Amino acid sequence: MSFQQGLSGLNAASKNLDVIGNNIANSGTFGAKGSRAEFSDVYAAALNGAGANQVGIGTSLQSVAQQFTQGNITTTENPMDLAINGGGFFQVSDGVNPTRYTRNGQFKVSKDGFIVNNEGLKLMGYPANGAGVIQPGTAQPLQLPTGGIPPAVTTKVSMELNLDSRLKATAPGGGTGTGMDLKDSATYNNATSMTAYDAKGQDVAVTFYFQRATDPSGAVPPNDVWNVYATANGTPFDTDASGNAIPLDANGNPTIPYTTVTFPPTGGAPSAIAGSATTPPGAISMSVPAGTSTRGNPTLAIPGIQLNLTGATENGSSFAVTNLTQDGYAPGQLTGIQVANDGIVQARYSNGQSKPAGQVELASFRNPQGLQTMGGNVWIRTVSSGDAVVGVPGDGNMGALQSGALEESNVDLTAELVNMVTAQRAYQANAQTIKTQDQVLQTIVNLR
Repeated sequence: MSFQQGLSGLNAASKNLDVIGNNIANSGTFGAKGSRAEFSDVYAAALNGAGANQVGIGTSLQSVAQQFTQGNITTTENPMDLAINGGGFFQVSDGVNPTRYTRNGQFKVSKDGFIVNNEGLKLMGYPANGAGVIQPGTAQPLQLPTGGIPPAVTTKVSMELNLDSRLKATAPGGGTGTGMDLKDSATYNNATSMTAYDAKGQDVAVTFYFQRATDPSGAVPPNDVWNVYATANGTPFDTDASGNAIPLDANGNPTIPYTTVTFPPTGGAPSAIAGSATTPPGAISMSVPAGTSTRGNPTLAIPGIQLNLTGATENGSSFAVTNLTQDGYAPGQLTGIQVANDGIVQARYSNGQSKPAGQVELASFRNPQGLQTMGGNVWIRTVSSGDAVVGVPGDGNMGALQSGALEESNVDLTAELVNMVTAQRAYQANAQTIKTQDQVLQTIVNLR
């Protein structure tokens, strides 16, 4: 026995305790990966490579290997927190040094709108153009838009509703005439409103009035006709669906409808809509006149809107609007972001709109244990790790992203405490071999 075995054992146990202590210290570090000390035995080289009764001369630390297993996902209240559920690494960069890789998704927004981690490194991904279309290619730092979103004028309106076939005609002359009184609800059957937006993004209140022109009493007519009148901020439309002028009476009420909707005797979907040149009927043109809003500001005319009334029905049930949509919106300011599972960063605006601002790109490695740790929860590639294989979350071997969540350290604290006790016993045992060797040598020295 020599001192070398015991000394190497003490060094090995000490290194093992260092690794265990580091694991325990980082058990609360998000994205951290636990390490394992790996040892090898040591033998002296024999003459000519032969030797049947070799005694080892101790052990040595061969590697400290990080274990890239999945950590638990914990939810947070911060939408900027990102967790990777599966393989892959976030790519972060300072724009000068080589790209770094991390599993820690604690990101923030810098004063310039860049998504950064606590070290100030910028998250890499694909940008989006002004229309919100992702531009795949070389990854670059993701930057959120700092300006607002411009308004969009209304160009399409779609309505789905049911008109009650049991109602009496309210058109003048028992259905033979046209015209209505906007202030008298007895001159129409039902009404519904929507908000359209002019080129400035100013809201315009558009109201549709439905007036039955055929009476269901007596013989069943060949078709059921409904007159549709429309106003913008309380002012009647000045042209109908065919582009003809709508005359007004002395009280400013329309004398002819904006359009008519004709239903077959069996009810259901329209068989004809005035202003539609197709059969079955399609969308009709609608031009909203200029006017004054309820706030007192002038609103612009909105020409060329495509109004789709083909979703209307006439059945023996109460009047109900099941869908009323339009594609315009007011200007808005950025209020927040949301990251989807596929890494697309959605910018949300105060007007209720949202559009992509970019997409996170992930990287994976054939041998992640070959990565070199740089501290600060980041790694860099090496020859052993191989080149990074990049892609978007959810594709191939890339994991999915979870917004408002973080990946915890994969350190098993209970196991590490048990390992620490084992390493401590190993240290004590190796120290005992040195003590025993010392006693043996002392016995030899004391021989007379």
